[in-house]
Amino acid sequence: MPLKVTIAGIEFDARFEDAAPKTVAAFRKQLPYVSKVVHVRWSGEGVWIPLGEEDFGLGYENHTSYPAPGQMILYPGGISETEILLAYGGVHFASKLGQLAGNHFLTLTSNLDKLAQIGPKVLWEGAQDIRVEEV
Repeated sequence: MPLKVTIAGIEFDARFEDAAPKTVAAFRKQLPYVSKVVHVRWSGEGVWIPLGEEDFGLGYENHTSYPAPGQMILYPGGISETEILLAYGGVHFASKLGQLAGNHFLTLTSNLDKLAQIGPKVLWEGAQDIRVEEV
């Protein structure tokens, strides 16, 4: 089923990644997913959703430290808090404790030319709404 991701009022089509079936299944249970994104602190050009101690019951699958613009990853926790990150530009996923890897489970597939607007908006205007839903 197709996905729609809306961030700061900008809509993107998206798809789940077959290479991360456990992460997709865990996230799909959360749909429609509504939260706020804030700008990353150590990783570069990305926005993230801090999730604290939330436990999705996941290990690593289809994990990367270098998500491409439009790729969303879920870090299942461990040495740093659980989080979801969306790259809008160059990202080297990290925390104050060093390099991390997250499960690439979702990819934006449309309006990628508008993706670069997200970062500066979040950086200069603060937390922005995000909604992920099946359509």
